[in-house]
Amino acid sequence: MVLMIVSGTSGSGKSVALRALEDMGFYCVDNLPVVLLPDLAKTLTGREVSAAISIDVRNMPESPEIFDQAMSNLPDAFTPQLLFLDADRNTLIRRYSDTRRLHPLSSKNLSLESAIDEESNLLEPLKSRADLIIDTSEMSVHELAEMLRTRLLGKRERELTMVFESFGFKHGIPIDADYVFDVRFLPNPHWDPKLRPMTGLDRPVAAFLDRHTEVHNFIYQTRSYLELWLPMLETNNRSYLTVAIGCTGGKHRSVYIAEQLADYFRSRGKNVQSRHRTLEKRKT
Repeated sequence: MVLMIVSGTSGSGKSVALRALEDMGFYCVDNLPVVLLPDLAKTLTGREVSAAISIDVRNMPESPEIFDQAMSNLPDAFTPQLLFLDADRNTLIRRYSDTRRLHPLSSKNLSLESAIDEESNLLEPLKSRADLIIDTSEMSVHELAEMLRTRLLGKRERELTMVFESFGFKHGIPIDADYVFDVRFLPNPHWDPKLRPMTGLDRPVAAFLDRHTEVHNFIYQTRSYLELWLPMLETNNRSYLTVAIGCTGGKHRSVYIAEQLADYFRSRGKNVQSRHRTLEKRKT
């Protein structure tokens, strides 16, 4: 059985994650003190049910050693996993402004910006111990819930999910990526006025990139590298592998190549997802 510990910055989506886990059959408890985790796990042992517990900055232990001790005291029937949700500073500020809710550390007479920074520092010991970190900055509520369902159910079925995501370096590197490939050196459709408003999902852009040998070589060498190490990754008790492909703006080259890689591994019978951060951001 799994004991899923859900933590992260306030406003990053912990409540959404807990509801998604409850829908998947987890027994969920919100904001349980860390020292009580072993007692809860012992109570649930005979019920043969996985559990999910959320921990926020208000019930953080005074030292990381207390958390480690609680984990070591869990019954053998439970396998602990730590899920940490995060979002960039501007996104958290915007979400608090939209909801008009108070930050948990606002009682310390801190500004919202200072409270976010202070919380990030306090949660760092948990973040450094996380088995899975998800950046929710560009995610909707539904996208976060769907990602959790895919990744966690994939783990239960011992099936590795390959996630190919495109991004633009000017927007930042995804923090949830296992591998990051830079394709900014490849020919850029952006400089063709007819192709500039299009994306890597459009046929004229695909035809432009398909004409270049270096694009074919990059795709071939990247998929060969992944194929070489995939068997070891699949036997390493992972639920997912996130491969991020980045170009300057995240609109043309990275989108095309992420789709090409996704199609290739999908044709080999792998469980594959593709997502495009910049394109999704433009829709919102």
